[in-house]
Amino acid sequence: MDYAAATPVDPRVFGAMRPYFDMKFGNPGSLHARGAEALAALDSARETVAHAIGEDFRNVVFTASATEANNLALRGVVRGYKDLGSGSRKKNSLTPNPHTLTPRIVVSAVEHDSVLETARDMEHAGEAEVVIIPVDKKGAVDLKKLEAALDERTALVSVMYVNNELGTVQPIAEIAEIVRRHKSPVNGYPLFHTDAAQAFLYYPCNLKELGVDLMTLSSQKIYGPKGAGALILGNRVQGLGSRKESSLIPSHYALAPILTGGGQEFNLRAGTENVPAIVGLGIAAGLAEKERSKNFTRTEKVRDVFVSELKRMIPGAEENARGDAPHIANIAFPEGISAEDLLVLFDRADIAASPGAACSARALTLSHVLRAIGISDERITRSIRFSFGRGITEKDARDAARVIGKIVTSLPVASGVTFSRKNRNI
Repeated sequence: MDYAAATPVDPRVFGAMRPYFDMKFGNPGSLHARGAEALAALDSARETVAHAIGEDFRNVVFTASATEANNLALRGVVRGYKDLGSGSRKKNSLTPNPHTLTPRIVVSAVEHDSVLETARDMEHAGEAEVVIIPVDKKGAVDLKKLEAALDERTALVSVMYVNNELGTVQPIAEIAEIVRRHKSPVNGYPLFHTDAAQAFLYYPCNLKELGVDLMTLSSQKIYGPKGAGALILGNRVQGLGSRKESSLIPSHYALAPILTGGGQEFNLRAGTENVPAIVGLGIAAGLAEKERSKNFTRTEKVRDVFVSELKRMIPGAEENARGDAPHIANIAFPEGISAEDLLVLFDRADIAASPGAACSARALTLSHVLRAIGISDERITRSIRFSFGRGITEKDARDAARVIGKIVTSLPVASGVTFSRKNRNI
């Protein structure tokens, strides 16, 4: 029950990947037939992903993860913004004037760590000023404060499409319209980026319809393999002219690479591509687009059955917020119960769940997302995220809720004893 962290690889995806581990192992940068075979596989995956998000083939940049794609979006846009303004790069008619002030990045308070920590690192290094926009009790961004944060120095706004801990769906098209109204007539900034890693399986992600300039996708969230992600560029975003810019990309804004070396991925992401994983991402993206409605309906039913049964079994169990996304339920257990200890007991019962994002779970830090919606630290310590996918039936969900109910109601909290590390032998 931790599908928001990773999904199993769909057998159809795995079957398509298999030949590229051995028989079709060529480097796509090589000029011989083996290399051409691998390059054709990359091109096919790129076409599939491009079709799914309504962009051109050349606007799909493959990365090793969503985290890398988010880094490329934030660091790449800010560096490109500075480089185009410095006068040191090749210019076109839409190049911004030289900037003397630090560019601004605007992000929400509930972003994934790969956005928040990247933005903070950039601010610490003096590369950007970061403005963090608060959210309401459901995790939705305060649009008025977001709009107030936009000024002539804003290079990028980044707001995730679906929150990975609450399932909150942000009004991406509405945010895009706010950003569009504030785009400078001189340089066209700010750009708008959204991390759609948790969204793609359940919501349409057409860049033009949403009004987004850059979008992050993750393979491991859509029944593809780990080790592949993508940054999708809108038609007005491209690489810097002096860095072997491809004439195939018809756009205007600069995106600087953060990995330099060869000319892979339209000179925006150096390094030999992970062909098997990218093939898997392409197949998974095509299947997700075709099966989106079925995935949504089935997963929502499973989630609702689980939550209903869990509340019946455990009086006092509450949802911290009910997001619109169908696959996430964030549950606060009754007082006196430690989520950390519960997770140990759940794991012994072969039930996998998480205190929040898997990327920070092992650090045992309190969820910044729950704090952002006003949840107290004490309640956070007894909160667990459950997330659902194809491998769980309604019967599985009901059975799991009953097992969890028995575990929780058997704890000695009723007599005033707090369940803590020293009670782990229970």
